[in-house]
Amino acid sequence: MSGCNPDKEDEQRGSTGCKMELLSEEEVAVAELDWEAAKAAYESLASTKRPRPPKPQNAITIAVSSRALFDMVEERKIYEEQGVEKYVEYQQANENVTLKPGPAFALVKAVELVNARLRELYPDDEELFDIVLMTNNHAQVGVRLINSINHYGLLIERFCMTGGKSPIGYLKAYLTNLYLSADSEKVQEAIEEGIAAATLFTGNKNVPYDDKQLRVAFDGDAVLFSDESEIIVKEHGLDRFFEHEKLNENKPLAQGPLKGFLEDLGRVQKKFYAKNERLDSPIRTYLVTARSAASSGARVLKTLRSWGVQIDEALFLAGAPKGPVLAKIRPHIFFDDQMFHIEGARQLGTIAAHVPYGIGQKYHKSKLKDSPAKN
Repeated sequence: MSGCNPDKEDEQRGSTGCKMELLSEEEVAVAELDWEAAKAAYESLASTKRPRPPKPQNAITIAVSSRALFDMVEERKIYEEQGVEKYVEYQQANENVTLKPGPAFALVKAVELVNARLRELYPDDEELFDIVLMTNNHAQVGVRLINSINHYGLLIERFCMTGGKSPIGYLKAYLTNLYLSADSEKVQEAIEEGIAAATLFTGNKNVPYDDKQLRVAFDGDAVLFSDESEIIVKEHGLDRFFEHEKLNENKPLAQGPLKGFLEDLGRVQKKFYAKNERLDSPIRTYLVTARSAASSGARVLKTLRSWGVQIDEALFLAGAPKGPVLAKIRPHIFFDDQMFHIEGARQLGTIAAHVPYGIGQKYHKSKLKDSPAKN
């Protein structure tokens, strides 16, 4: 398992070890008893064809909001224009009308494919991805969400519906590794609580996604790494930045909010490598950075090496637009901290996830007002 820092902003980023440190010995013991009881009850249902959800303490938990999982633009419009009662009434009247896929849908499907492969190779392993629906929707809306999830055959068993209240306080209780939402304010709350999180934006074009491999692309600075180097660029310019990176080439960058999730992906990849399936791995990771390789790339690669983290492909663009490269990769999700990269990716069809972290956020405040409707 990856290491865990005691600092608040590091405590929840990415490992089972970190998860267990968040619980007291008594809470761990109670959780173990609860899990064994739930496991026995589930396995007593011999006729069920659905795989049993993984043990939360061992799972890589991705919490998604209802507006991230499904397209609920029209429903949100009713809520904003007519109020909550009309919204709930509409949802109940249409609970047998299947919701259309939202920006997180393709990612969820790809993650479930990885789980299916893991179950084939490691039938008793509990270290699987677990998708949790985390929404401030009212429970009365739950039937439509459940019906839509079952329509698509999604394996989502854990829900958190908070009836209009923010669900952020439940993220740690659900041992969340990554939170994806259409609400930038909730995402900011999660980041401030030390939980990896991002605001999802739908691509402006329909593009086909690989249905046999989960592809995840990351920006570097202020996403995988801290914003240390980005601060120098913003405050002192590129020449000072290049000098700084050369001088500190052998000093690893501090971690950013998505480092833990990259570690989670890498840990799962190694399970496939151990079965001699490196060339057929259902996970592929990408670093897509505006850095240039010759002048500032070595520190990035040495930092990843010092973490014991492998990245499958590293693309140094030296300031060139990221959209065309991402259109070639066709990732299920691309994480970046800068809105102009998010917009460029969206224009060419990439589902982009904005990570509100680091100095760059003060330059984007006006653009964040254009984020998707809250869920």
